[in-house]
Amino acid sequence: MTKNVKQLAVFLMFVVFVLPIKAQHNPYVDDKLIHFGFSLGVDFLSYGVEETDSLMQMEKIGTVYHTRTSAPGVGFSVGFIADLRLARHLNLRFCPGMHFGSRTITYKNYTIPDASISGTNCTNNRPSVLCLPIDIPLYLKWSAEREVNYRPYVTLGGGVSFDIGRSKDKVILQKTTDYFMEVGIGCDLYFPWFKLAPEIRYRIGFNNMLTPTKDCEKEDWKLPAGDFFYTDAISKLTNQQLSLVFNFE
Repeated sequence: MTKNVKQLAVFLMFVVFVLPIKAQHNPYVDDKLIHFGFSLGVDFLSYGVEETDSLMQMEKIGTVYHTRTSAPGVGFSVGFIADLRLARHLNLRFCPGMHFGSRTITYKNYTIPDASISGTNCTNNRPSVLCLPIDIPLYLKWSAEREVNYRPYVTLGGGVSFDIGRSKDKVILQKTTDYFMEVGIGCDLYFPWFKLAPEIRYRIGFNNMLTPTKDCEKEDWKLPAGDFFYTDAISKLTNQQLSLVFNFE
């Protein structure tokens, strides 16, 4: 993943420095009251994970399960852009989109000799959760003064997300709806016929996305026999996401 991020960073630097700076392209494009576009993005998906307060001792199989980390998963996104000009430097943006990817949770499985917690590391388990959320966000975009064909900006916003990829065949049953806040930083690059804006966004979700095992019967959850410890080892899951987005307007 690190190598891919470096390659994307080099590509962005190349685009910025080879962009012609002698002639100003699309000088009046930012004066439009309303304009539209689309976006393509690369997402790095993860969870904020909190363990249960007490360690989980499984007497029948003699193990304790600890939730360690949420390994970042790579996905991609597509979206639509509707932009309303509020002032010279301020825009309101409606950017619904859809993401494709998965998140992975890492567990440590410890053997418990004689019901003791001082066992040795036994296995590493990494169940994944499929994610296909549809986002409905609103952003405020503040832009600096334009310098020939460059205009840096920052965004702040939030919205609601509906996960249509929720699967009852997984060992972790994620809730459908999440509310999130997102911040971003980017730069408008002006070309003769369009505007390209590479943007880095960071998102944090507010909803606990974990469905507790006590609620599983209501959900008709098809949990594999003996795998309930994956859920019971966790008290809270929150969505986190880092995205590299290319906006075409």
